[in-house]
Amino acid sequence: MPFTKNALLRDILADPAASRVLELHIPGFARWNDWSLAPLATLDEVSHWARGVGEQAPDLNALWRDMAGVESSPIVVTADHAPKPAVRGDRVVSGVVQASAQGPAIPSQQWGVAEVVLAGPSTGNPFTEIELEATFQSGSETVRVGGFYDGEGTYRIRFMPPRAGTWQFVVNSNSDDLNGATGFVEAMAPAKGNRGPVGVRDTFHFAYADGTPYLPFGTTAYAWTNQSAELQEQTLHTLAESPFTKIRMCVFPKSYSYNANEPESFAFERNPDGSWDFSRFNPAFFRNLEQRIDGLRELGIEADLILFHPYDRWGFSAMPEWADDLYLRYIVRRLGAARNVWWSLANEYDFMQSKNEQDWERFAAIVGEEDHVGHLLSIHNGASFYDYSRRWVSHCSVQRTDNYLSAENTDAWRERWGKPVIVDEVGYEGDVAEGWGNLSSQEMVRRCWEGAVRGGYVSHGETYLDDNDVIWWAKGGSLKGQSPERIGFLRRLVAEAPSARWDPLPGDWDSRTGGDQDHRVIYLGIGRPRFRSVLVPPGDSWYVDVIDTWNMTITTLPEPVEGRVIVQLPGREYMAIRVRRVTTTS
Repeated sequence: MPFTKNALLRDILADPAASRVLELHIPGFARWNDWSLAPLATLDEVSHWARGVGEQAPDLNALWRDMAGVESSPIVVTADHAPKPAVRGDRVVSGVVQASAQGPAIPSQQWGVAEVVLAGPSTGNPFTEIELEATFQSGSETVRVGGFYDGEGTYRIRFMPPRAGTWQFVVNSNSDDLNGATGFVEAMAPAKGNRGPVGVRDTFHFAYADGTPYLPFGTTAYAWTNQSAELQEQTLHTLAESPFTKIRMCVFPKSYSYNANEPESFAFERNPDGSWDFSRFNPAFFRNLEQRIDGLRELGIEADLILFHPYDRWGFSAMPEWADDLYLRYIVRRLGAARNVWWSLANEYDFMQSKNEQDWERFAAIVGEEDHVGHLLSIHNGASFYDYSRRWVSHCSVQRTDNYLSAENTDAWRERWGKPVIVDEVGYEGDVAEGWGNLSSQEMVRRCWEGAVRGGYVSHGETYLDDNDVIWWAKGGSLKGQSPERIGFLRRLVAEAPSARWDPLPGDWDSRTGGDQDHRVIYLGIGRPRFRSVLVPPGDSWYVDVIDTWNMTITTLPEPVEGRVIVQLPGREYMAIRVRRVTTTS
């Protein structure tokens, strides 16, 4: 097929004939660094890089015309045929001894993981030929949980008991070796530190299942579980010393700027010709992933797991429909009992040219069907917002769509969709060439404060260049920036509010005010006033705090005030004023 304006630059440069045409019209383009940092750019966007500073884009009609005459050579990265799906009730004959879960109770706890382990068929392709699920029942409550194949004849069903008590189960399978296995789970009260999965609270906020407020002050390290074991351990060590309570992370490796290394392990097995066999998973890959999610849970960190993304050179972003669905069912069944998992259908969904809205809605339905816990579920935008009003969307995972206006839109997004807003990509503290990754640490902190007083949550990210090409946003490792400690300071202040949340409140035109009825914060941002006239709400006395959000200091006026007070300020940026009702615990 010919190369059109919508052809990807990476495909053009991979084709000798097409790359020669491009070189003819724009000499040296293939060696420019700019385009390589956006591998999914199209031919139509070439003018962006061929335009001089302050100049109009050049006329490239001749380039497009010549390129249309080049025939591309398709690259096959998927299997030719989908495997035959298992049909419930089929008989699978094997020499394996009949499995049984009868015996002592499987010990667990409320919101813990109860795992049923069964021995079954290992011949053929158990990933597609064997189907199993279990029904767990306690009193009148029934929970259906799908199982998965873990290799070497081992099958697992992982169940999170939603409450303490005895749960009887029975296994239903199309394999005689698995069908009819029974047993029971004895779930104790949750242990200390087990507060259950996170859910939405009071429309715009979050809480653990036991009612404890949860504040999603997160970070991003997209491909950290696709790095060496040593680097993964270093990432966990760094997180243990950080203030972050959530991390955005991909299942699949990432191919993008500063992500050029080849992973040691992949989610799928390979065919003899080197192509991927999307019908056979690599259990070792998923064991490492779940081990790292367990490590995050021990640190009190939620794993915001990105299921698809467009930055891919292996073919995982363009699998056939049956492979997408098979993968989703497998990973949700495998990881769905982990209480610290969130699902993100995609990072920058609108940059995935092989997927459309029907695909995303189908994916959401599959996740909802297979997730017996009901974890938080969202989808992340690139240039165009998804319809976050859809019923399956639990919260808005937002990327700012303007290079300068970022967290300033948080309150408007709350009103637009009526759901919690997490600005998961507000830009990154760092020094890379691209505008999304060279914010100062002060600007990173400012954006976090802007989002907070507007009733939302802003995620951190760091993109400092590194001699070893280990950048936190890409691979994890160590943090270099100055914003994390100050984000931790902000998190502490939000938690100090009696409601443990900030909502947008009426304020002045030149500042933003947020908080609750008893804690109210005026954020002055880049303003540098030497004083501020503040009228505290009548009827009560209020403490007044002057907060230096950068130096992380709090100075409290000597006496509580009533009525109007002149608050003296140091005349520098990033200051805030907090008023606290005297009748509340401060």
